[in-house]
Amino acid sequence: MTRLIQERKSAVNLLTIFTIFTFGLHFVTVIFLLFQGLRIYEVSQRKPLTFVQLVDGKAVPQTNTLEREPEAIRQFVSKTMAAMFDWSGRLPAATVEDVTNPKADAGILISTSQNLTKRVSTSSWVASFGLSEDFRQGFLALIADMTPPEVFSKNKNQALTAQLAIQRVYPPEKIAPGRWRVGMVANIVQVRRSDNKKLLTPFNKDFLVRAVDSFDHPLANSITPVQKAIYSVRDQKLEIYEVSDLCLTNPYDSSPQTRLQRCSDLPNSGSFTR
Repeated sequence: MTRLIQERKSAVNLLTIFTIFTFGLHFVTVIFLLFQGLRIYEVSQRKPLTFVQLVDGKAVPQTNTLEREPEAIRQFVSKTMAAMFDWSGRLPAATVEDVTNPKADAGILISTSQNLTKRVSTSSWVASFGLSEDFRQGFLALIADMTPPEVFSKNKNQALTAQLAIQRVYPPEKIAPGRWRVGMVANIVQVRRSDNKKLLTPFNKDFLVRAVDSFDHPLANSITPVQKAIYSVRDQKLEIYEVSDLCLTNPYDSSPQTRLQRCSDLPNSGSFTR
């Protein structure tokens, strides 16, 4: 009888130990899964590295995601505005064949501030993705108002072309972390194809630029040339979020030391758009 009781006690002790061991193993597994889940969430929320291109063409990662090279900011503003006013009547070349045999640009329909529907060039539409989303539609509406319908005309006697002739882009002035002010002095040059008559419109503007993040398309090999161009614009990791008139204290002074002012700082002067 005594032997039977001892055997039962021994069986109970082994079952208790096995239960405690199993519970402890499950507890450790749950802690491990929670740890892994937190690590995965941290990786998914981590911002991609910002690469800065050096003078020699090498790209190095930038630890501070709000910093940009001054020359990169100037180039971004120049290229964005040059593409914005590229009214050639031809689609941007996507292949070698397009360079030798360019296709006619039918334009992109845009709703203007007067509730009218007008066209902007495809180049302007693609370049507009270099603007902040809350600013882009309003600026595109202004570009649509400025774009002559003759740009899309197939009649050579009526057709117009236009481009932005940039005279000067001033060095970026840092106004806040990740934000800069850039002045530009340029002219919009319109040319009538029939007689090469030119019309110059001053385009002296003050741009506010900020650093942003960008992400690659998950299916980069299956997107259209237009989509590739858009992602190329956003890949600059910069965007323009305000444009206003630029005033020079002496418009005839061509020296780099010319003092810049915003027209809104001067009496009786309005801004281009905000």
